Amino acid sequence: MSADDDPVTVLSEDESWSLLTSVSLGRLVTNLRGQPEIFPVNFVTQRRTVLFRTAQGTKLYSAVMSDRVVFEADDHSVAEGWSVIIKGRAHVLSATADIFDAQEAPLLPWLATSKPLYVRVIAIEITGRRFKFGPEPDREKSTFT
Repeated sequence: MSADDDPVTVLSEDESWSLLTSVSLGRLVTNLRGQPEIFPVNFVTQRRTVLFRTAQGTKLYSAVMSDRVVFEADDHSVAEGWSVIIKGRAHVLSATADIFDAQEAPLLPWLATSKPLYVRVIAIEITGRRFKFGPEPDREKSTFT
């Protein structure tokens, strides 16, 4: 099987960030009191960070209180798909300059609720994979038949 036929391709950091800019829905994974929590968030990328808006609550608390967070986004067509995972740290923007900078991003809440706080995820590690869909390869005949 040649590299072109490989159903899984590891993406470069640049390719991973580029794909993240093409979607707006991802999942934020946090750890709250030793238990994993996962939250869907609409987001944008801004200078190789992930930016989302939120209100006070479990998502905000667990994101900023966790030592580390994981962020994942993906997309697919009939023929292929991809997934990008960021491991990093999240922090609430509090400096006026940071908030003004975040307000320049094209990021609006999807729900008709107030989400006054901006959270930025700083990547420590980013990994991505592209998948080619297709039929399962033929299995060798089982010795049990």
